[in-house]
Amino acid sequence: MDTRQALAKALKTVRTARGLTQEDFSTVSSRTYMSTLERGLKSPTLDKMNDLAEVMETHPLTIMALTYMASERRSADDLLARIRKELHDFPLK
Repeated sequence: MDTRQALAKALKTVRTARGLTQEDFSTVSSRTYMSTLERGLKSPTLDKMNDLAEVMETHPLTIMALTYMASERRSADDLLARIRKELHDFPLK
């Protein structure tokens, strides 16, 4: 699965798990835009991803983790182990 389709799936998975409709995002997005995201036709900007995640009461990294778990066919443990190592390799100063 390519990354855009994996993101589309992750967004829809989190939205439906939270019991939200596309209309529930009206404060940050239109229903049409949500539909295009969930069909993988567009990708959100970083700011928009933050807005969407806030409505879903989910950290944006959770959505991204779900995306890369699907696109790379990795478990959460494998993905998080890689991220932990890379964060250690590139500490913020």
